[in-house]
Amino acid sequence: MKGRKRFALVDTQGWVLEVVVLPANTPERAGANILFEQAWSQAQCAELELVWADGGFAGQAWQQQMREQFGWKVEIVSKPAEPKGFVVLPRRWVIERTFAWLGRHRRLSKDYEAHPQSSRAQILWAMIAKMLRRLHPPSHHPPFCYRAV
Repeated sequence: MKGRKRFALVDTQGWVLEVVVLPANTPERAGANILFEQAWSQAQCAELELVWADGGFAGQAWQQQMREQFGWKVEIVSKPAEPKGFVVLPRRWVIERTFAWLGRHRRLSKDYEAHPQSSRAQILWAMIAKMLRRLHPPSHHPPFCYRAV
């Protein structure tokens, strides 16, 4: 696979709930459908009520289909009508921050993985490591201290 798209469903803090890695020629809505189907089977995602999505997923018919199929309201985060240069979009920064966290891992900084399953595993591995560091931050002290005699 030459190129890939990463579709991720994250909570409001940016922690990954589900991720799907597909070929780059996958349409946005088709990738979102696959992501939602995988997330729907998980217990923690069954309680979702609202999903914020990028402008690439806009379309009333698709949003209604997602509402009927999964029970999730899909709200599109769009750019302001008047272009004023760079504007941080509300809620969009959460997923961008998650992708930035993932980009700090060497195996995810470029497309090193040949298979989408390997890329997905690396993403999950990186998020597990991030969560563990958040729960138990590394100590900045050496493992043992020398005492001057």
